[in-house]
Amino acid sequence: MSTLLNQIDKELLPRHIAIIMDGNGRWAKEKGEDRLYGHFHGVESVRNIVEGCAEMGIEYLTLYAFSTENWERPEQEVTGLMELLVSTIRKEVATLNKNNIRLHVIGDMKMLPGFAQKELKEALEITKENKGLNLIMALSYSGRWELGNAAKEIAIQVKEGKIEVRDINEKMIESFLCTKDFPDPEIMIRTGGESRISNFLLYQLAYAELYFTQVRWPDFRKENLYEAIVDFQGRERRFGKTGEQVTKSIKTQ
Repeated sequence: MSTLLNQIDKELLPRHIAIIMDGNGRWAKEKGEDRLYGHFHGVESVRNIVEGCAEMGIEYLTLYAFSTENWERPEQEVTGLMELLVSTIRKEVATLNKNNIRLHVIGDMKMLPGFAQKELKEALEITKENKGLNLIMALSYSGRWELGNAAKEIAIQVKEGKIEVRDINEKMIESFLCTKDFPDPEIMIRTGGESRISNFLLYQLAYAELYFTQVRWPDFRKENLYEAIVDFQGRERRFGKTGEQVTKSIKTQ
């Protein structure tokens, strides 16, 4: 058994882990291949990390698979990514179902090509009764798009007299987000060596611990995930309070 896995306190696991799966293109380039080669090998990492989270009992895992900005990439890469997405879901949905994993999608689904929408809807339907890990794929998603969309929906309801302006608060805003049915992530992991959040879950990451690693996504495996969780469990999460207040609160629980 992994030494790092033994170091993890199973009583203090994060309920929700979010991951920016970065570094596929650079990984492929370093091997003299095109970017799609990296995306193809990144699928094995997805499979491995989903399995690792399910084994540990993590409740929610959100993977940033395709941002709204990614539509601006070369057409060949975008087409290849969509085809890879569909073929992967087609291959993996039976395994997800067998392992009691429920698939969710957040993002502007209308922007996806019809064949991808169809495949996703079928996968969502097949896994909807599962009660284990909630696997959330962020597709055609960005934090700014989500917040703009929420503002638009709230404005429409105000105009229709369904909402009073004075009643708008954090809880109401959260109810209009794509993630309204999920808790906020406690930790956000980004692979690939970049240290930014790239328009990912801008509202939800307000108090998340951020973990950046040089490991490219196609090389990221369970052992790397365990390392991130051990690091997370070693941090003091204060949520705006002082360390003394947090310590006192823990002692009185």
